[in-house]
Amino acid sequence: MSFLSSVYAYLFYFAVFVLLAGLINKVVQYARTPAPLKIPTTPAPTTRTGVALRMTREVVFFESLFRGNKWIWIFGWIFHFGLFLVTLRHLRYFLDPVPVWIQFIQPFGVYGGIAMVVGLAGLWARRFLVDRVRYITALSDHLILVLLLTIGVSGLLMRFVAHTDIMRVKEFFQGLYVGQVSTLPGDPLLMLHLLLVAVLMIIFPYSKLLHAPGLFFSPSRNQADNPRERRHLANWARRLEQE
Repeated sequence: MSFLSSVYAYLFYFAVFVLLAGLINKVVQYARTPAPLKIPTTPAPTTRTGVALRMTREVVFFESLFRGNKWIWIFGWIFHFGLFLVTLRHLRYFLDPVPVWIQFIQPFGVYGGIAMVVGLAGLWARRFLVDRVRYITALSDHLILVLLLTIGVSGLLMRFVAHTDIMRVKEFFQGLYVGQVSTLPGDPLLMLHLLLVAVLMIIFPYSKLLHAPGLFFSPSRNQADNPRERRHLANWARRLEQE
């Protein structure tokens, strides 16, 4: 067990703790935030089933973004779908035995990595080329995009240029389940890739990336348009009414 492997082991323990604790804290905060008004974005469904279908279209196809800006939708959807495939592909490092369906998508995960980088490049270029977007872009927006791009590019380089010992990488992560620290390959590109992934996990609950779970708590999306049929009361208002 090398000193560097121990550092990365404790780094990932810390990153997982921060990620889970931060997400739980934010989700609880979102859930407790009152929604005193009916404010669904119209045209909106009038039933809970319709709301569920609308949320599904929003999560899977980015429906509102498609209606708002086709270019942002193209690059945004390419990035998110590529990231989804990459995430599924990386499950092989954490599962043993690896399910057949994860084995099946391995080649597609490589294309997902390419799509992820292309989508990110398009989204980043937009922050330089579109005046009104450049005006409202903060330094943190650039840094997050650089972080994601570097993760994607370093992953592709390990796949096509500087190969690493993936079996030792898998042994390392599976050992963390039982508190056992195995030796990581000392490849600089792998060290950079894992370091940036850990950084991403740590900042995720406290950055704009938190729009992922936040979407499900958006009252403009998760409310049915039925104010005439059913009176809407926030929880705190309902308690006052009962008193």
